[in-house]
Amino acid sequence: MTRFVDVHNMVRWVGHHGPTAIMAGLVGYLEDDFRRWSSFEKSPRVASHTPYGVIELMPTSDMETYGFKYVNGHPSNPARGFQTVTAFGVLADVHNGYPTFLSEMTVLTALRTAATSAMVAKALARPDSRTMALIGAGSQAEFQSCAMREVLGVDRLRVWDTDPDATAKLVRNLEPLGFDITVAMSGKDAVAGADIVTTCTADKTNATVLTRDMVSPGMHLNAIGGDCPGKTELDPAILDASTVFVEYPPQTRIEGEIQNRPEDFPVTEFWKVLTGEAPGRTSDDQVTVFDSVGFAIEDFSALRYVRDSVDATDFYEDIDLVANPDDPKDLFGFVGAFAPVGG
Repeated sequence: MTRFVDVHNMVRWVGHHGPTAIMAGLVGYLEDDFRRWSSFEKSPRVASHTPYGVIELMPTSDMETYGFKYVNGHPSNPARGFQTVTAFGVLADVHNGYPTFLSEMTVLTALRTAATSAMVAKALARPDSRTMALIGAGSQAEFQSCAMREVLGVDRLRVWDTDPDATAKLVRNLEPLGFDITVAMSGKDAVAGADIVTTCTADKTNATVLTRDMVSPGMHLNAIGGDCPGKTELDPAILDASTVFVEYPPQTRIEGEIQNRPEDFPVTEFWKVLTGEAPGRTSDDQVTVFDSVGFAIEDFSALRYVRDSVDATDFYEDIDLVANPDDPKDLFGFVGAFAPVGG
């Protein structure tokens, strides 16, 4: 049998623990897996691009457990009544190949993306960071805000989005939680005085939502919107003047902000910061950039966390996902047992 967390149980689980506590727990799992980064099998995600969007598979394995996520990205979906991103994920036992855990990951990806941002900001942002600018107030914005507050103490938000309804939604959701929110008049207005800048826009284009003149010494830039070929958010001059940290370079050079820089553009793999093999922030004036595209190991961590958290609870059900005949060599007989007699 395979444990299955469907949408209903995922929502119940999040409601029971609270998204902030879950993201804090995810940070611990992410840090553990990033510190053992070299033990994972890694490859860029397998992507199928169409004019409508992209569908991707994101696989990895630590040689004990195999995991993958199915995820889409369709920027025009909201106008048609669909979400931009949906996902589900699987864990399997490497020793016999059987799937052991299946979960919805639309909600879970939002949680793990924000937890990853907070994990990296904890290591790279200045310790006194309290103000975050949000350029883009879509589905990820509230999660980012709550994770940054839980992990770093960020409680002041400066928000800019071209869609006033998205901004109003964010204010409606976050003001009751005690955030001090300023609705900015422009991207430049939003980043004024910010310690951390999170860019998360949806348009599948080489956009420039943040220019070099908008970046102040000491900022940490959390660039999470550029996540496929042809989709970026930062002025390339920002990268040239910053220290850039990435998840997995072969994937980021295809999909991240650095797709617009030369192949030998220097980057630091973030896992090396956690293990002490590479420096993180080295001065108060240094500008750090997390060029995040999302990587399979982060989803692996998230699936592990949910699997462990729901153990011995009623937040999952067992489903009969894989045929399991009494005689493993007689699949035909297993099927034949249900075949009609006569004819």
